[in-house]
Amino acid sequence: RDYFKTSIGRFIMADPAFIPYEAYSFSEEEMKKRAHALFEFMDHRRTVRDFSDRPIPNEILEQIIRIANTAPSGANKQPWTFCMVTDPLIKQKIRLAAEAEEYENYHGRMSEEWLEDLAHLGTDWKKPFLEIAPALIVVFRKAYDVVDGKKKKNYYVQESVGLACGFLLAAIHHVGLVTLTHTPSPMNFLQEILGRPDHEKPFLLIPVAFPAPNVMVPNIHRKNLDEVLFYY
Repeated sequence: RDYFKTSIGRFIMADPAFIPYEAYSFSEEEMKKRAHALFEFMDHRRTVRDFSDRPIPNEILEQIIRIANTAPSGANKQPWTFCMVTDPLIKQKIRLAAEAEEYENYHGRMSEEWLEDLAHLGTDWKKPFLEIAPALIVVFRKAYDVVDGKKKKNYYVQESVGLACGFLLAAIHHVGLVTLTHTPSPMNFLQEILGRPDHEKPFLLIPVAFPAPNVMVPNIHRKNLDEVLFYY
């Protein structure tokens, strides 16, 4: 192996192991069809708050986590932990703790502007979906890992975990399930209830379920392309 010396005197391996990448190849017409089809599919994705308690096979839950785990991350550190909660008693504890925090949010912590922005979504401090959903995925971010008792720093943790959660939401939609991104603040109770180590901090609470029959969602619209895309 060849090494080179950095400006601060450290030696870094210059020839890391690489393997061939086999890229997918499509005609331009097929690329357009695939892009349009994926847009139509993803544009149908919605945040849902009314869930069925119908069980979800473990194999499906594990596969959507595998998909999330393919997300890119800083230095390939993969600084995330996914906790799958299906125990009814633990789900109840999470609901009670989340509602306690959310009650405070809706009755003083949130500004009037924030509450006004939420009004058209019909949300409040009550979160029954946390018990109804057959599974809760609690995503934790890790600022560092502990290897052989030593701290190993992770990089771009927020960005990396955010990307993994995006992959996770797409995977949930892809298999025909629904979810919402729940961020009760503060979320330290999740670390306590699940007994996670100090270097793991809660990032997102994602209930996963089949939609309830005849479910309704807010009539909202996404921004037009000319509002979010600028060419240079």
